[in-house]
Amino acid sequence: MDITFKTEEGRFNFRACAVILQKGKILAMHDERSPYYYLPGGRVQLHETAEQAVLREIREELGAEAEIIRPLWLNQAFFTEDVEGERFHELCVYFLMDISNSGLPFESGAFIRREGVHRHVFEWLELEQLEKEYFYPLFLKKEIFHLSEGLILRTEYE
Repeated sequence: MDITFKTEEGRFNFRACAVILQKGKILAMHDERSPYYYLPGGRVQLHETAEQAVLREIREELGAEAEIIRPLWLNQAFFTEDVEGERFHELCVYFLMDISNSGLPFESGAFIRREGVHRHVFEWLELEQLEKEYFYPLFLKKEIFHLSEGLILRTEYE
């Protein structure tokens, strides 16, 4: 069971996301429901650690095994989602990940993976161009250039 619930005031999510970097680019994705880019990952399940969740999500979304290098951020986000207009309170742990032994393409351009009925389009976005992309979370557009050695707690109001 995913750790998410809906109330009259909005939805709560507990998520884990992968920050995957390669040659000045970050791996981002979008699907048929989202016109914006976001990071691979998803909801943490009840009785699952954030680490287990991000590894599971990489397997499900990319069909690949990954290695966690280190946690980067625990972000407390308060936002209204662009497509549905739903208000969110979300906790997300962002992990720096290594997928270099996965066999996934590291060149420019998009590639597609399917997860059940969903079609995910993955693309390597230039870090220098991230500010101009329709990309969430917003804080990452600047913080991607300042990766710390330890976990940072942050709060974002969008």
